Amino acid sequence: MFKYALAVALILAAGTAEAADTCKSTAIDKNGKPLAGAAYNSFMTKCTNDATAKCTAAAIDKNGKPLAGAAKTSNINKCVKDAVGA
Repeated sequence: MFKYALAVALILAAGTAEAADTCKSTAIDKNGKPLAGAAYNSFMTKCTNDATAKCTAAAIDKNGKPLAGAAKTSNINKCVKDAVGA
């Protein structure tokens, strides 16, 4: 039972760590300081564009068919918002 509980805890911790990697949380320079000004704006623009491309490609329904219309727009908007960290 302990091994099962430990495995579940590790899986949940891994999922939480993965969800924390947003554009805003990764906007740091090579010295570990937060980006500011033009560097921050450039980073966020590139990160948002990358997230939009990934979310657009991943907009499929449970049967594997591409989403269309309002469902696609809603799915992409939520996905980008989660990726950016807004």
